[in-house]
Amino acid sequence: MQTQKLKNRWLIAASAVGIHISIGSVYAYSVMTNPVKDIFDVDGSVIKWAFKIAILLLGLSAAFLGRWVEKVGPKISGTTAGIFYGAGILGSGLAVQLESLALFYLCYGVIGGIGLGLGYITPVSTLVKWFPDRRGLATGMAIMGFGFAALIFGPVMQSLFDAVGVSNAFYILGVIYMILILSSARYIEKPPEGYLPEGFKLGEGKTIKADISNIDANAALKTSRFYYIWIMMFINIACGIAIISAASPMMQEKLNYSPMEAAAIVGLIGVFNGLGRILWSSLSDYLGRANTYIVFFVFQILAFYFLPKISMELTFLVVLFTVITMYGGGFATLPAFLGDLFGTKQLGAIHGMVLAAWGLAGVVGPTIYDVVKKGTGSLDTTLEVFAGLFIIALIISLLMKRTVAKAYKKMENKIEEKLKFV
Repeated sequence: MQTQKLKNRWLIAASAVGIHISIGSVYAYSVMTNPVKDIFDVDGSVIKWAFKIAILLLGLSAAFLGRWVEKVGPKISGTTAGIFYGAGILGSGLAVQLESLALFYLCYGVIGGIGLGLGYITPVSTLVKWFPDRRGLATGMAIMGFGFAALIFGPVMQSLFDAVGVSNAFYILGVIYMILILSSARYIEKPPEGYLPEGFKLGEGKTIKADISNIDANAALKTSRFYYIWIMMFINIACGIAIISAASPMMQEKLNYSPMEAAAIVGLIGVFNGLGRILWSSLSDYLGRANTYIVFFVFQILAFYFLPKISMELTFLVVLFTVITMYGGGFATLPAFLGDLFGTKQLGAIHGMVLAAWGLAGVVGPTIYDVVKKGTGSLDTTLEVFAGLFIIALIISLLMKRTVAKAYKKMENKIEEKLKFV
């Protein structure tokens, strides 16, 4: 009997990175804000609505299309993501050419946003299945690509705007993204049922810790674990986005940086956002997923409380950059944690439902910052509010750790009971 030749799981991971680097170009949106606003002759804040709509649709499409992604498989969902995201960027070029702001919102925000959501969850749920032994590393690699994309495509965008004009730049970028995503999607596929990496065998040799359960999305919604992880992610994202959005004025206020100096540090934030994704997700394979989030929240309680009180430049930047790595690390560790908690049966669907926290947190976090800062006029008070949110997140993460420990204990007892009758 001839066995089907397995694809190389590291090339699967590389294909996942290809998809995430393409859709992650959304993080370079600020590069296009000024050129696009000049063409439409509106304020930059008006143009930024396309980005907000795109992130909102990312969360919504990930939440509502997650089951479909699991049903049709990564090749079809990845191809669909490439068509939507590429078409969204191409349509944005047409909107600029026609000077239609409504069409720009529709193409970049809605159509591109759906492509973002599909493209985000498709490769991640597949990688968790291919890397049961190193889930954190595998998902970290892909999601690191999303974080680093702005560093790659930001300069490319600016060069194209200068060389060929705004609408033509969108056309070229749309073709590049579509080719990159579609070619990556062609290689991605699920591993065979019961796949284990070479050297791993059930019950002997190298072992892989069993998942707590292997349930569908509906069953996951009935567990406390789902709501714990949703709240943990919501708080980590809301606080992280708030500090990223306020980083430049905060450094000008506390470190007396010029706008140009602050802008340079904002560029470095992108680097640490990407590095944190691979660093923390890889460490979670050894620390344990629940422990990794506990480390995030303990550090950030202290960081958000003391950051506005730090006057030493180096210390301030070290604390800020560490917070940013934990923001990125929270995204990258999430899929592996969900695999541990709920198995891989409908991981894409469950991951999508948790990512709805992203769309909501992206609005809530910066809004809390703006309202408290405007109301109190104090950066100290503003960040203390976020430190308080992290205390809630820490309590939830400790409850999660206890729940996980109880679940594993229950599993061990069941196994022992079965062995008695063998």
